[in-house]
Order: sequence, then structure tokens, then C-alpha cells
Amino acid sequence: MRRFFSRFFGTQKLDADLSAPPPLTDPLSDTGLDSVMMESVLAQIDVDIAMTSHENWKLRFKKTLDGRSGEVFDPTIVGLDNYSELGQWLHGPGQEQLGHHPEFQVLIARHKYFHMQAELVATQANSGDIDKALHTFHSSYRQASSQIILLLQQLKRNLERPD
Repeated sequence: MRRFFSRFFGTQKLDADLSAPPPLTDPLSDTGLDSVMMESVLAQIDVDIAMTSHENWKLRFKKTLDGRSGEVFDPTIVGLDNYSELGQWLHGPGQEQLGHHPEFQVLIARHKYFHMQAELVATQANSGDIDKALHTFHSSYRQASSQIILLLQQLKRNLERPD
């Protein structure tokens, strides 16, 4: 059976160090999930909504950092990787159905890294260090956000692929 997500994750082991984003690897294979499992997973999470939600966070941060919004982000909440609908799915039903795949654990780690970067941007912005917040936003935050979008797109393609 081919490994779930190995198209994107490869077979590399997950580093315990979450201070840097895990590297992306070349696509290799399909999900290896049967159609019943794929339908079940798709019924639990709307991948398009999850992607839109992540993109909206980027827009909200950008408006705040550009001074076009007075929104204040609570770093503690922003840093929680199990607070959003996607995070709840990743740590709940997604973990139950796909958690035995090491590659799924990489997705969880990348999602956690995204929230660590979002927390850092919020902390820097709230302390008034907009230059640092902008730097983090345009570097590690944006990279983490892009990786989540790519992984969600791959997840959707793999789950929608017919047998």
C-alpha cells in the first residue's frame, strides 16, 4: 500500500525541532486510501474553507501591520494550533483516521509551526515592533502559510482522486 501523502512528504522523518519549517519533498505516490475512507474524510472537513481561512489570516495580519486595521490579535489564541476548524479536525477526526501515517504527523507539525509564526507576528505587532512583525510576516509566517495551503491542496487532490 502506498503511503498517504507521500506525494508531498516523501519518507523523511519528522525533526523534533519545530523552530524551522520541515522541508517539502517531491511528489512520489498517491494516498493509498480506499474510496470509503476518502469520502469519510471529505465529509468531515471542507478543505477549500480551511484554505480560505488560512488566506484570510494572512490578509488580516497584513491590514493590521499596514495600519489599515485596528484589530489586535491575542498571541495566546493565535498560537493555538487546535483552535481553528482545521486544527480541531487535525487533532480530532483527522488524527483518528489518518494519524497512523507518519506523513500526517508532518502536516500537524507544519500546522503547529504556522501557528507559532502567527503568534510571533501578533506578539511583535502588539509590542509595537512593526518592523520585526513585518519581517516575520514576510518571511517565516508567509512560508508557513504557503506550505499549509500547498498541503491542503494536495490533501484535497488525493482525497478527490477516484480509485
